Amino acid sequence: MNGRRAGEQRAPGSAEPSASAEASAEPSADPAPGSVAAPERRSLSYTRESVRVLPALLIVAGVLYDLLTPRYFTAAPFLTAALLVAAPLLSLRATVWTGIAGTTAMVLATLRFTIDASAVTEIATVATVACLAVVINRLVTLGNARLASAHEIAEAAQRAVLPEPAARTGGLDLAVRYVAAQADALIGGDLYAVQDTSYGVRLVVGDVRGKGMGAVAAVAVVIGAFREAAEQEATLGAVAQRLERALTREGVRRDSVEVFEGFITAVLAEIPHGTQGVRLVNRGHPGPLLLLPDGTVRTLAAAEPALPLGMGDLGAWPDRVQEAEFPCGAMLLFHTDGLSEARDERGDFFDPARRLAGRFFTGPDALLTELVADVDRHTGGGSTDDMALLAVRRP
Repeated sequence: MNGRRAGEQRAPGSAEPSASAEASAEPSADPAPGSVAAPERRSLSYTRESVRVLPALLIVAGVLYDLLTPRYFTAAPFLTAALLVAAPLLSLRATVWTGIAGTTAMVLATLRFTIDASAVTEIATVATVACLAVVINRLVTLGNARLASAHEIAEAAQRAVLPEPAARTGGLDLAVRYVAAQADALIGGDLYAVQDTSYGVRLVVGDVRGKGMGAVAAVAVVIGAFREAAEQEATLGAVAQRLERALTREGVRRDSVEVFEGFITAVLAEIPHGTQGVRLVNRGHPGPLLLLPDGTVRTLAAAEPALPLGMGDLGAWPDRVQEAEFPCGAMLLFHTDGLSEARDERGDFFDPARRLAGRFFTGPDALLTELVADVDRHTGGGSTDDMALLAVRRP
């Protein structure tokens, strides 16, 4: 790659970064979407493997401590610590053997001197902790099994609510990413959907106010309504109105203050077949970015501000459809505010337009991979909001 990151090239006429800057920006590996970065995963794995040998080290330290100290110094604290460390980290068999080794070491240590009440108490203490370690190990194992099952259910829910679109849809190249701010979360209040229709490829990217299962339910309502409306409605404005009515019906059905007070910022797009343009309806959402083949980046901001979806009771007016050029070789980047509002340690926002200017990528997937890595470096891995990304390229 001649020192450049995979999937990225420098646009003609732009300044070449220095070797030191290039090296400082080089990620050690591409992170998986919505997961911990690869260097952090390796560090975590190394830490876990290192801690697994700690029980054996504690037993050895306890034996040495008992051998090198006078009679009234005991190895019991080292041996009980070894058992408690083994319980959540090792397998059942390894925990049992650690308990046997710890208890045996305590018995052998006391046999060096006259066995008295204090020695018997120490042996009983270590043996009791060994039994408790086995019980704790079983509880931890069962808890991990339940967690793995819940994770599988969450993955299934994500695929059902936010299915990943085909990489090639309606003659366009597509890629998506969902990066959850909460550890181990797979889905939240951000959404995306793509539908190839007779009117062209239609898509929606949005952000639900609020968190938790209420936000996930709103995501399901919007995506379900969008897929039906995208096929039936002749205009993009009519699709937006269908989404508005779907949210209103859901609010009435639930009769919930939380639902009535909620709203969804969203941008809808229509890319007609056989043309080099794009139509947009923006409902209070960050404007998509247009990455041109020469490295220029333009923000397709809404010409007229509009209220988010779910706030139709505050006013009624027709949605204004905005048109823009979308030439061959260009890419559109749709995102939620988790991208533009990502902060570094100084509180500075991530500016995607500035970060992407002067760069171009081999495709949507390479663009999103590099963008997620850039955000992770900017925030130091400490994002506080979910981030949904959808990139489209016209070949």
